[in-house]
Amino acid sequence: MAEETYIQNLFAERIGGNQYGKTTAIYKFEKIKRAKKAALDANPGAEIIDMGVGEPDEMAFPEVIDILHTEAQKHGNRGYADNGDEVMKQAASSYLHKVCGVAGIDPQHEVLHSIGSKAALSILPAAFINPGDVVLMTTPGYPVLGTHARYYGGEVHQLPITRENDFLPDLGSIPSSVLERAKMLVLNYPNNPTGASATVEFFQEVVRWAKQNEIVVVHDAAYAALVFEGAPLSFLSVPGAKDVGIELHSTSKAFNMTGWRCGFVAGNERMVKAYGDVKDNTDSGQFLAIQHAAAYCWDHPEMTTQIASKYSRRMDGLVEVLREAGLDAQKPKGSFFLYLPSPSAATTADGQRVVFESAEDASQWLIREKLISTVPWDDAGAFLRFSVTFTAPSLDEEQRVLGEIQQRLDGVSFEF
Repeated sequence: MAEETYIQNLFAERIGGNQYGKTTAIYKFEKIKRAKKAALDANPGAEIIDMGVGEPDEMAFPEVIDILHTEAQKHGNRGYADNGDEVMKQAASSYLHKVCGVAGIDPQHEVLHSIGSKAALSILPAAFINPGDVVLMTTPGYPVLGTHARYYGGEVHQLPITRENDFLPDLGSIPSSVLERAKMLVLNYPNNPTGASATVEFFQEVVRWAKQNEIVVVHDAAYAALVFEGAPLSFLSVPGAKDVGIELHSTSKAFNMTGWRCGFVAGNERMVKAYGDVKDNTDSGQFLAIQHAAAYCWDHPEMTTQIASKYSRRMDGLVEVLREAGLDAQKPKGSFFLYLPSPSAATTADGQRVVFESAEDASQWLIREKLISTVPWDDAGAFLRFSVTFTAPSLDEEQRVLGEIQQRLDGVSFEF
């Protein structure tokens, strides 16, 4: 490490102040990375089955890549995109109507592009959060908006989501002292990491509750179209939702375009405008060629239907394999995540018994002993998250991977 200088005393408190970089804590994804390396070092030439990857295993559809190539050659697309042009706004509005049943979204005033949902989630707190304000978020969940809310002096109140409550937050559990300072509720359905889906009734209750308590709602719908039955459920499809909130959509998961970084924010006009005003001072917009390729995607939702069908098939196979191994796997209604209770102990075929104090312990054991990588969650009970985005370029390879998982778990007896 470089010699410490006066710079060490200048780091902002929000990232640790003069203690920045000195912590010995290891982020769980770094622990997973290290465990996988150690497992491969101990088993040269072996295959890690990576069930923790949270991104599609395939590339964008060829026709989308062709659109990008064509649009990238247009002189008019070369410059700053700022907050975009009308091509993607119109496509986003049409998509919400055609696919999600959301009528009346004005592409001129109620839609703006984002450089992916993560960027939008990082921008929104700047438009709403003052020191002492509270953001309500589910746990487990995606932390980015909460991290940036804290940067602005805000606080995060966590709402545990559990199997017993269908992985939906209990809005009635929020203490009055917290609720009176709350400004924003952040939701994400289908949910990462649980894979759970919301219901129309839940969203209706959220709208009523938000109006009553004068709170804005941000619905991160990154997985909204990856459903295994029925039509995608948009928060904005519920009457009154546009009065209280916005929704974020993305090409990342729905169209195999994680690295392209393109999505949109839609809903309440004033919230969209505020997001756009902050965004103007944050970035210069995503390359118009990428925006236009994304617009093609929004106009062709059948691509997502094809992707969701693949994930549904893989999920069926994975659930069957894990159930045979004694794990309590239940197929979700959408996303590519399978979230299940972590075992408290395991006994191998040779009679060796190991106790797990946490889901992280179980995850590390699966990597080390079975070369199967998952993501542990200990936020609201001990759970393991599997993902069906494991690399398998053909149906035969898909079946091989599932068979390999079955073989590696054969003879293991799990306790709960």
